[in-house]
Amino acid sequence: MGSETGQDQVSRAKQLFECGECGASTPKWTGRCPHCEAWNSLSASTPAPRRGGARAGRRAAGTAEIVSARDVAFEEETRIEIGIGELDRVLGGGLVPGSVVLLGGDPGIGKSTLLLQALGALSRRSVRALYVTGEESLRQVTMRAQRTEVGSDALDLLAETHLETILRLIARHRPPVLVIDSIQTVFTEGLDSAPGAVGQVRECAAQLVRFAKTTGTALLLVGHVTKEGSLAGPRVLEHMVDTVMYFESEASSRFRVIRATKNRFGAVNELGMFAMTDHGLRPVANPSAILLSRGPEPVPGSTVMVTREGTRPLLVEVQALLDDSSLGNPRRVTLGLDQNRLVMLLAVLHRHGGVSTHDQDVFVNVVGGVRVSETGADLATLAAVCSSLRSRPLPRDLVVFGEVGLAGEVRPVGGGEERLREAAKHGFRRAVVPRANVPRKPMAEIDAAGVATLAEALEHFRAEQSEEGGNRQ
Repeated sequence: MGSETGQDQVSRAKQLFECGECGASTPKWTGRCPHCEAWNSLSASTPAPRRGGARAGRRAAGTAEIVSARDVAFEEETRIEIGIGELDRVLGGGLVPGSVVLLGGDPGIGKSTLLLQALGALSRRSVRALYVTGEESLRQVTMRAQRTEVGSDALDLLAETHLETILRLIARHRPPVLVIDSIQTVFTEGLDSAPGAVGQVRECAAQLVRFAKTTGTALLLVGHVTKEGSLAGPRVLEHMVDTVMYFESEASSRFRVIRATKNRFGAVNELGMFAMTDHGLRPVANPSAILLSRGPEPVPGSTVMVTREGTRPLLVEVQALLDDSSLGNPRRVTLGLDQNRLVMLLAVLHRHGGVSTHDQDVFVNVVGGVRVSETGADLATLAAVCSSLRSRPLPRDLVVFGEVGLAGEVRPVGGGEERLREAAKHGFRRAVVPRANVPRKPMAEIDAAGVATLAEALEHFRAEQSEEGGNRQ
């Protein structure tokens, strides 16, 4: 009896509770995580046993050596081009051997479809890849491959969730590219917790990453996304991998945007656009033309801006609607922009531009479901607000971009000339930009007016609105 009690105490002492949001562990269960303060996120887990004991750890620790950087053999970086232009762009030119890519997105947005099409494109380039599915049967995967015209003859498939079995098979076949769909379904025998638990996800991902780094296999992991938009499971996954990509889309839109939020081998915040069709995802080579499908006549509250997503300039339409408010605190609603930044911009507009919106509900939307996080949207947002407030449209061939500071100054943004060239390519002939972004050599295709303050920019907008009103009359 005494020995059994002692064993129970030892097992209880070894048991930990891990948070499903941040991955932190605590020896005692509480209703709220003490680290990230998430409610009901702790679950019981058992630490993985040490392999080989302390002696093995000491032997492994003695194998490392300190070397000089000049003695490290350096080879030119080689990439595996997938053959899908938008996906290669987001990855930075293709897959790097030995790299690990984490792809997240809402259920049904097209993660599995995109990866199947990527494997089909690789097979046409004579690159063999293995697709490991833990959520679907082989028949379901084959049916989707036929529907998306991938071709089942070019696919190597494996339906398995047992990590040790997966590692044994891929160690034997050594595929250049490996897809795990999804990491939440894989489990290892070294842990007693269920698949999808924090410990399982972390341990399985760690072993797969170790395999990819030692063998040079390019590994793609699919991760689920929670209601808050973050990757399900511990956030430590994002630190373990080389590239993190998210699939984004509006509920009613057929367009999909894939964005890289972390990339050790390419530009961060690179953006690629796809269109969902009956035969799978199709790349959109010119997203600006899709996002600028406006009506035949100019309308108040509409402004076109040139944002920069990674290395790509992108034209998007910013719309604003102002209406008399019956509330004590007027509403400030944004879609695709930061709401707090809109509140700040409205205060700057009142203080340095003399335009008050204290009795107006302000609604701002970026058309097409694109999320703009850069500060270059400030001036375009205020231009749309003033246009809606006065019910006077801006010219259709006018583009606006620039950052607005708290002192009312208009600050330059990166890639000014490149943005202007992109606007000119789509037929825009006038621009209001920060003075520091005006090209030194005037561009024949577009007339760029430089402004240094918000008050100066508002004068330009009033002149453009007056000219537009005269043309319409």
